[in-house]
Amino acid sequence: MTDLNTIWIVDLEAVESRYTGEWKHHFPDLMRIHGFGTHEVEVIEGPRNIPEATTPGAFLNFGGTNIYKSAQMERISRLFCDGKIKSGDHFIYTDAWNPTIIQLKYMSELLQIPIKIHGLWHAGNYDPNDFLGRLISDKWVKTFETSLAQTIDYNWFASDDHLKMFRDNFGYDDIECFRTGWPMEYLSVMFKPKEKENIILFPHRIAPEKQVEIFKDLAKSLPKGYKCIVCQEENLSKSEYHSLLERSKLVFSANLQETLGISCYEGALAGAIPMVPNRLSYKEMYSDDFKYPSKWTESWELYIENKDKLISTIIEYVEHHDHYKKQLKKLTTKLHEEYFSCNGLKKVLFNGK
Repeated sequence: MTDLNTIWIVDLEAVESRYTGEWKHHFPDLMRIHGFGTHEVEVIEGPRNIPEATTPGAFLNFGGTNIYKSAQMERISRLFCDGKIKSGDHFIYTDAWNPTIIQLKYMSELLQIPIKIHGLWHAGNYDPNDFLGRLISDKWVKTFETSLAQTIDYNWFASDDHLKMFRDNFGYDDIECFRTGWPMEYLSVMFKPKEKENIILFPHRIAPEKQVEIFKDLAKSLPKGYKCIVCQEENLSKSEYHSLLERSKLVFSANLQETLGISCYEGALAGAIPMVPNRLSYKEMYSDDFKYPSKWTESWELYIENKDKLISTIIEYVEHHDHYKKQLKKLTTKLHEEYFSCNGLKKVLFNGK
């Protein structure tokens, strides 16, 4: 170890079919580039041999993630015991929903080694449409999330909509909330649009809050020759999924829960028009060129009432795809700069603000 302060990245287990697989390498490399000469960068990982399959409809494996975090906790504790953590070090949790944050703070304060803790919030019980919000109603989870948020020095969110939802739910003035784009700079150069086909994709997880049943019902009423694909049902590799995006004309969302929306951004980068409801994070991120009225898919009943309008909009996008190229370029530039580059986090870490 040198005399430089260290940025300790407490990562989230990598799922190769999701962005966490790319974060495993990109985020540490990004921090090393920007911290060269001023900070050391170390990653605190868990074991690789945990269950890889995600719990159906979820972001990760509910059992495997706790094996991973428990191993991280042991390593953090040994780092304190070995005197490797110094006053002024930063800990960045790529997923703030991590119980080791409480134990980290416990050791920091009792050992009188002041550190800064950063947590990137993806979702939680405070969102009624998230897994934690739908399946757990007991008071302990809100109490736990409040404790996490109060322990973290910088609670980071990728969209203003998510930050507002979080703050409105807790209402504590002592919770420090900030917005930064997620560390996904690599996405902007990942796609090379191919010759387009009349392919429409549902790129989301199959979960109640994503409303895949609306997409499947729409598919039955679209013109012959339109190919509608639920990506998660195809068992695609990451490269196969990207190739499909590059050949598609449209990605469709009827989400009731979305704090950022990576798949729609990927679609836009690949030259597929993102068709999104005017709600959630989409409301602030997307121009009117790509948003449809929220009411159209707020429930199954409202969907049936507005189904013809959705079909007409889809046909407009597919048949006049080339008309939207200029707007897509403008959109992807904005999204890259404001939502898929972690400029706010870098400013705090490397400019001391």
